[in-house]
Amino acid sequence: MSEHEWQALTRSEEAFMVNSYEIDILAGVRGDLDDADQSRPVKELAGTLLTLIDRGWIEVRRVAPWTSPSGEQGFQPGGLVPRDELPAVLEDAANWEYPDDGNWIGAVTLVETEAGKEISRRSPGEMDE
Repeated sequence: MSEHEWQALTRSEEAFMVNSYEIDILAGVRGDLDDADQSRPVKELAGTLLTLIDRGWIEVRRVAPWTSPSGEQGFQPGGLVPRDELPAVLEDAANWEYPDDGNWIGAVTLVETEAGKEISRRSPGEMDE
């Protein structure tokens, strides 16, 4: 199933899926988009992302602080951005840029769902082929 669905993705959809399984902030998708998609308006890119969200493959969350068991500071996916807020959040160009101060807390991040993992990862049967 996943190989067929993965092959059906557009290049921009694939870039969003890659960033979701990397749990990257939204700004990171720019590096995975091809030149044509990089120049597309944010509103168009947001529409593409929303289709993947509505398929149940990606969630949008806000980056939250995390402390490792050894006390090191880091980041983790935090609270889910409600679906009714997504159009405004995703159409805000500032969310597509890396924070100037390097502080990722509160940045929009893409997270792959269990259903998304079925698309991005090959099943054992596909791996045997």
